[in-house]
Amino acid sequence: MGNTQDSKMLAKAEVLIEALPYFQRYAGRTFVVKYGGHAMGDPEAAEDFAEDIVLLKAVGINPVVVHGGGPQIGAMLKKLGVESTFVDGLRVTDKATAEVAEMVLSGAINKQLVSWIANAGGKALGISGKDAGLVTATKVQRSTKDPESNIEQAIDLGFVGEPSKVDTTILDTAVAAGMIPIVAPIGAGEDGHTYNINADTMAGAIAAALGAARLFLLTDVKGVLDKEGNLLTDLTPADIAGLREDGTISGGMIPKLETCVHAVEAGCEAAVVLDGRVPHAMLLEFFTARGAGTLIRAGDA
Repeated sequence: MGNTQDSKMLAKAEVLIEALPYFQRYAGRTFVVKYGGHAMGDPEAAEDFAEDIVLLKAVGINPVVVHGGGPQIGAMLKKLGVESTFVDGLRVTDKATAEVAEMVLSGAINKQLVSWIANAGGKALGISGKDAGLVTATKVQRSTKDPESNIEQAIDLGFVGEPSKVDTTILDTAVAAGMIPIVAPIGAGEDGHTYNINADTMAGAIAAALGAARLFLLTDVKGVLDKEGNLLTDLTPADIAGLREDGTISGGMIPKLETCVHAVEAGCEAAVVLDGRVPHAMLLEFFTARGAGTLIRAGDA
């Protein structure tokens, strides 16, 4: 009996030793984590996620969390009887929808994440891109092809924005004070309007501005898969362009990978697409040699 107990304890010690080089390499560096999708609706997954974030902070890494909330916004719009229109699968955000989105993202979801982190023993600060001018947004310009005439037409998605400027002062201040920033993907435009920003895009822009060591995009899939369904563990922007051309990657994975490529080309060291449904996926990816998702780096570093 004693021996089993001893070997269990030894295994635990070995896990910590295996993680040591990673702790040392990334102490004082920033990780930006985009959190959303399936994991948000599962209390157990949320608890695991909060523990991971608090552990990173405890070992000297500075996590910054950016969260989404599409399903929750949809549910609240339904509850309030606000009609939504969609163009090419994208929700058109009119004034009423934008107000509900801000309420759900900056209110309910943001503060729920703050309390999860608090329960795990961390100090979180909930903000949105509006606070202290963190993210300035510009209206997203989109176009669609008319199937009849093949003519490009502009689509107006309303108050949907993308980050045009990031001022990291509030994040630097919070991090230096020992806090974990939790960021809702809302930004103010120079036109004074409030814009809803895609959470992946927001996380990528913040990771680039902070020169983050890692951008983690937690998703509902294992990572990027090849045509046989095997996980591709390491990709460069050139690899991604090839996979896109031959149809290996499609649908919702394309904008995610575009975000990763933009981030790594603009100053983030590496981006990782990984499965947020796997308990402690972020720690497995980061603190073990095996990894758990798809890592994207600029070039062959």
